[in-house]
Amino acid sequence: MEYRERIIDGLLERDMEAFGATWIQGPKGCGKTTSAKQKAASIVEFQDEEVRENLLLIAQTAPRNLLIGEKPILFDEWQDAPKLWGTIRKDVDDSGEKGQYILTGSSSKKIELPHTGTLRISRLQMYPMSLFESGESNGSVSLTQLFDNPDSFEGCKSDMTLDDVIYTICRGGWPGALQSKTESAQLAIPRALYKQTYDIDISNVDDTKRNPIIAQELLRSYSRNICTLAETKTIISDVNANYDVAKTTINEYINALRSLYIIDDIDAWCPAIRSKTAMRASIKRNFIDPSVAVASLGLSPEYFRKDFKTLGFLFESLCIRDLKIYSSAFDGRMSYYRDRYGLEADGVLHLNDGRYALIEFKLGQNDVDEGAKHLCTIENLVKGYNEKEKQCPLRVPDLKIVITATQYGYRRDDGVCVIPIGCLKN
Repeated sequence: MEYRERIIDGLLERDMEAFGATWIQGPKGCGKTTSAKQKAASIVEFQDEEVRENLLLIAQTAPRNLLIGEKPILFDEWQDAPKLWGTIRKDVDDSGEKGQYILTGSSSKKIELPHTGTLRISRLQMYPMSLFESGESNGSVSLTQLFDNPDSFEGCKSDMTLDDVIYTICRGGWPGALQSKTESAQLAIPRALYKQTYDIDISNVDDTKRNPIIAQELLRSYSRNICTLAETKTIISDVNANYDVAKTTINEYINALRSLYIIDDIDAWCPAIRSKTAMRASIKRNFIDPSVAVASLGLSPEYFRKDFKTLGFLFESLCIRDLKIYSSAFDGRMSYYRDRYGLEADGVLHLNDGRYALIEFKLGQNDVDEGAKHLCTIENLVKGYNEKEKQCPLRVPDLKIVITATQYGYRRDDGVCVIPIGCLKN
């Protein structure tokens, strides 16, 4: 099957030029090995049962022998041979060569590393596919170009209908789903991932036996509270509706799900434009992909034609996933803004040079005005703060964007860009 280009491809090339080895991390099934194979000259696959026993013996007794071969060498499922980490680190030190090794492996096995590998082994986080990578966004609006030339945006049109957006939320960005021919087969992929997570991986990640039923309840609670500021006590209350689980245990389960790259929360942006007591600094609950929440709740695409409230939160999760992927091309990061007065921006996209965009996520056209009003109010707060604090001014937002599930995009008179998710790319 023809390889679909991923945004991480360019990041991997960059890191291979800068470091001796690169470790690609991310959730199970997101395409780590497939992408790494595009750059590798030779491959050592520890999961190949025909040679596995011999490879593990070499890795245990003489791991340096595995470094013999055409470079770069890809070590897939390298966690099965943990001595490789130190061996690769030393070889990188000794040779000084760049781009020698690529490491991939299951996120369901956590390894205690004797050395961090800093400046020798880089780490890249990989996500499931964005809508542009899966071919569903037409990519007519580039985030990079938008930041570089904000006035260039005049309008756009998405090829995606609301039903298309709903389906991609339920299916997720898993490459395995895209390779399946029927919708039922595609939707089965996130369900299988969800079951594997609570039934097996949550215990295997750090060799700690955990109750699959409690893990299920925790995932369901996270799903019901996706893209909200639900406190840990709310999650605990949900789980303990039928069980009696200590707070420390719930936190251990949450940390295990983070180690599996299943939970992917959003931090708050806390500029000092209002009193510190006015800020909401809680994390926003989220998954690596909205399909995990859909699978956890046991829902289908048909369900969301009647429940637009739940769909709105899942749409926000989809948009955050895609923005994280697109902005990774220029070392961006996502946060959110909300204060106790109710003023909010669903997302704040920060670039590493200080530029940032205030973003709201709205399913339909009817909510665009409200979202744009929030963004303009925050911008005015920043401007008002700068008039009073001239010695330490805050940067005014470079972009104000409302991302929608509609088909048409345009620029408003207040400078807010309304952009369908089906038009975006990096």
